[in-house]
Amino acid sequence: MSDLATLETSILDQIAASGDEAALEAVRVAALGKKGSISALLATLGKMSPDERKTQGAAINQAKDKVTQALAARRDVLKSVALDARLASETIDVTLPLRDAPAEAGRIHPLSQVWDELTTIFADMGFSVAEGPDIETDDYNFTKLNFPEGHPAREMHDTFFFHPKEDGSRMLLRTHTSPVQVRTMLSQKPPIRVICPGRTYRIDSDATHTPQFHQVEGLVIDKSSHLGHLKWILHEFCKAFFEVDHINMRFRPSFFPFTEPSLEVDIQCRRDKGEIRFGEGEDWLEILGCGMVHPNVLRACGIDPDEYQGFAWGMGIDRIAMLKYGMSDLRQLFDSDVRWLSHYGFKPLEVPTLAGGLSS
Repeated sequence: MSDLATLETSILDQIAASGDEAALEAVRVAALGKKGSISALLATLGKMSPDERKTQGAAINQAKDKVTQALAARRDVLKSVALDARLASETIDVTLPLRDAPAEAGRIHPLSQVWDELTTIFADMGFSVAEGPDIETDDYNFTKLNFPEGHPAREMHDTFFFHPKEDGSRMLLRTHTSPVQVRTMLSQKPPIRVICPGRTYRIDSDATHTPQFHQVEGLVIDKSSHLGHLKWILHEFCKAFFEVDHINMRFRPSFFPFTEPSLEVDIQCRRDKGEIRFGEGEDWLEILGCGMVHPNVLRACGIDPDEYQGFAWGMGIDRIAMLKYGMSDLRQLFDSDVRWLSHYGFKPLEVPTLAGGLSS
């Protein structure tokens, strides 16, 4: 009987010292499990005489009951302690401002946002998006676009050229997205209606220029396109992009090797206290260049200029992004400053739509 008392005391001490439910369960199994110490004592009752069974059986069952009660009590205590710890760790101060959801934490770069806005507007007009490589041939970047030999853009001080190949030809970083227009005309039969957004590169770096920037160009080729169509497309684009009901535009004669006639486009604006507002005022701001596709370009791309004609335009995505969203320094677009991006960036789920508002 003294051994039973010692065993009972040992088990109760182990129960009291159990720090969590896993340790408590280990004590229970060691005492009351199929091969537990108390279960082993109960198994010996069958070999005892009736008198021994009467006295020792009662003592063993009493010890079993004490252990069972101690286990239940300790389990309740451990559950209460675990709950208190969980409540303490998950306490929420309801006076704090609401935390942003993970999907709201990041920001879309303004250039990516404007890229999507452009695509949305022109897609609504029936344009598809065409893309091409950043590394181009001299033929696609200049020759097929009617740039004459000796043109300044074909010189090393204006264009990033790679080392000459064995045949003397040199690849280059495209200076505009017009080679995408060339590739489209070479691979598709008219009618053609595409926009060509992408990165472009020129050796030019100062407060208003960067060696790498973004352009979007548009191209329409069919049998009956004319400047009236071009003006309407650009007018509708400017209204949608700057989100105004009406905007006056001014078309001025200009010169580009790949268009004839060529035009510079100004839009109506008002400058006031460092801000520019479009669709009002008496000032003008140049925004893009355009014109009818030169017959030489059509011929170089395998299109008969006596049967087809078209128009094209191009503008800087960085420039119109700065104008719309009030960014004063071009270099900030490429500084990767998280504070700047937090201010000018867009939430990931704010997908631009014409029905819901491009920049809502």
